Amino acid sequence: MKQYRQIRERHGILEICKRPDLAATVTLQPVEMLDVDAAIIFADLLLPIEPMGLKLRYAAGEGPMIDNPVRTSDDVDSLSTTNTDELGYVGEAIQHTVRALAGKVPVIGFVGAPFTMASYMIEGGASRNFIRTKKLMYSDETLWRRLMGKIVDVLAPRSEEHTSELQSLRHL
Repeated sequence: MKQYRQIRERHGILEICKRPDLAATVTLQPVEMLDVDAAIIFADLLLPIEPMGLKLRYAAGEGPMIDNPVRTSDDVDSLSTTNTDELGYVGEAIQHTVRALAGKVPVIGFVGAPFTMASYMIEGGASRNFIRTKKLMYSDETLWRRLMGKIVDVLAPRSEEHTSELQSLRHL
């Protein structure tokens, strides 16, 4: 869409994701122009890896790149599962979008599956063959399970605070 391309000329993917006003604007564009059945929040499935301690960037023509991929037991140990508040901008974008839509259409969000997240974290970016991911998964099951556990803890928090946040979003 022309309007999206105009925003992308001035802002990178991560900047759009991290600015609730821009994320909401981009989310609302298809609803307003194409009369779609739902709004899908503009976000990247790799956003949770930054609060975990990984450095995410987008390389032109290559997509997401992780400058400090997970390759060792020490790398897994250093991953944080407590900084998820840093993702508050996603919730703000959802709130902006829900308010703007005023019930016109549902709002859909998404997260990456744990295997997908782990693959990007290990490979350092997109992969066609997942060699490093398979090597870690098959050679050290305990390390693989520890990594998956940390990813799940970040993607599906179980605290009462997060549960009440989700419930309050349903009522907007």
